[in-house]
Amino acid sequence: MKIIGLTGSIGMGKSATARLFREAGIPVFDSDACVHALYDAGGAAVGPVEAAFPGSLAEDGSIDRARLSRQLNDDPDGFARLEAIVHPLVAEARQHFLDAARKDSADIVILDVPLLFETGGHEHVDAVIAVHAPHDVRRERVLQRPGMTEDKLTAIIARQTPDSVKLEKADYIVETSGGFDDARQQVGKIIAALRAS
Repeated sequence: MKIIGLTGSIGMGKSATARLFREAGIPVFDSDACVHALYDAGGAAVGPVEAAFPGSLAEDGSIDRARLSRQLNDDPDGFARLEAIVHPLVAEARQHFLDAARKDSADIVILDVPLLFETGGHEHVDAVIAVHAPHDVRRERVLQRPGMTEDKLTAIIARQTPDSVKLEKADYIVETSGGFDDARQQVGKIIAALRAS
């Protein structure tokens, strides 16, 4: 089974590209969705995150991501503490996903990991696909999101590996500025290339 890392900075179209792989029948592990589940009421991260960041708990028993985000903005060391809680839980869920995919005889799986290079995850996959869009397209996409500002976008980009490095290190690139049909064709070609290699 080939394990493929899918990555891309904010606004590049990574989530949409992951959906295209799913449409093609390739199992996809979504790291962001996993974190959301861990933060939901009853999720395994709720207690430890509230203990490390008091006041981050919402009334419904989930982690209030907006409150947590505000705390992290004021606490430079907070990201490392949060990652020490969340990363092992995500790794456990990812292993369950891989075990299930092997049991189902999948030939290719996608690990959708926004911070693949930042966390060293690229060293544990068979190939890397980077999703890319030009800066102006990406900026326009991101600034349409609720609550997003230029300052927030700048802070997020500052924590991510530069796009030029991701593109240089990637084995495959999906360029998303041409729309869904174009991206779907690129995804199909990558799947064919992976199966042929």
